[in-house]
Amino acid sequence: MSFSILKKIGDAQKKHAVVDVRSGDTVKVTQKIKEGNKFRSQVFEGVVIRTDRKDSHTARITVRKIASGIGVEKSFLIHSPLVEKIEVTKRAKVRRKNLTYLRERSGKSARLTNKDFDRAAVNALPEVEANEPAEVVETTEATEA
Repeated sequence: MSFSILKKIGDAQKKHAVVDVRSGDTVKVTQKIKEGNKFRSQVFEGVVIRTDRKDSHTARITVRKIASGIGVEKSFLIHSPLVEKIEVTKRAKVRRKNLTYLRERSGKSARLTNKDFDRAAVNALPEVEANEPAEVVETTEATEA
C-alpha cells in the first residue's frame, strides 16, 4: 500500500479539534467505558508523563496518578472515539518530553513546578469549519419582445 492511501485513511479518523497537551500537564481525561450493553463515562486525572506522535492519527499520551498509594498509568489514544474529552487543569515547567523519572519518586520529590497559563484558552477547542457548498444564485434576465 502506498503512503498516500494510508495517510488519507488516517486523516479521516482524526478528530479535528484536539486540546494541546504537553508533558507535565495535569489533565482530566473523560473516557467511555462499555459495561454490558451500556456506556458510562469515567474520569482519569493525573500528570502526563509522555506524549507520542502528536501530529499523527495514532497520537498517544500516558497519564500517571497515585491511587491509594499505588502508581497507576494509563495510555490514551487522543483521536480514539472512546476518549470523549481531555481537559488541562494545570501546566508545569518541565524540560523533557518523557517524565519517566517520576516513577521512582514519591512525596515532595515528585512535585513539578507549576506555570501560569490561560486555562480557558488552552481548553477551548477551535470550531470545525463545515464544508458546505456555496449557494449558487442564478439570475435570469427578462427579454423584451
